[in-house]
Amino acid sequence: MTNDRDIRRELALAAARQMIIAARTAPKAKGLDLIETSLTNEPEELNALAERMEKLYEENHLKFFLRDADNIRQADALVLIGTHRQPLNLNCGYCGSPTCSQKTPETPCAFNSIDVGVAVGSACAVAASLHVDCRVMYSAGSAAATLGWPASDCSQVIAIPLSISSKNPFFDRKPKE
Repeated sequence: MTNDRDIRRELALAAARQMIIAARTAPKAKGLDLIETSLTNEPEELNALAERMEKLYEENHLKFFLRDADNIRQADALVLIGTHRQPLNLNCGYCGSPTCSQKTPETPCAFNSIDVGVAVGSACAVAASLHVDCRVMYSAGSAAATLGWPASDCSQVIAIPLSISSKNPFFDRKPKE
């Protein structure tokens, strides 16, 4: 007999695998797949990410980095979704530049951002359909990017921690003092 508490990291990892399938197959601008995903349920990796978030707090003084670091330590698994920075040469102006050739290299292509958003939404829909608690986190994604996760040249990384427990740890959160 197996108790669910004994296999929750394994169950969360199975859900995370389904989520990265949804992210990969989500529609992408011009059909170009610039999305990168990764996942973990390893406590050592989750702790390394939380420690990086705490260091970023020391630099930026944004308290939600500390609160979210605690949430990462509570997670049973984590999904990361980011994009490679590549203008799609649509000259749409959505990034603020009149043409793609006039865009500065540090300015992200709006369609790269949109693709990340669609992939994150698709992944979270899978989590919801599996009744797995999750939260979309810029803070943890930003910290992951500084660690080279999900890939060293990814930008606009978003983290989605997962929890399989009786109470969702990612809501009703108190700010750190």
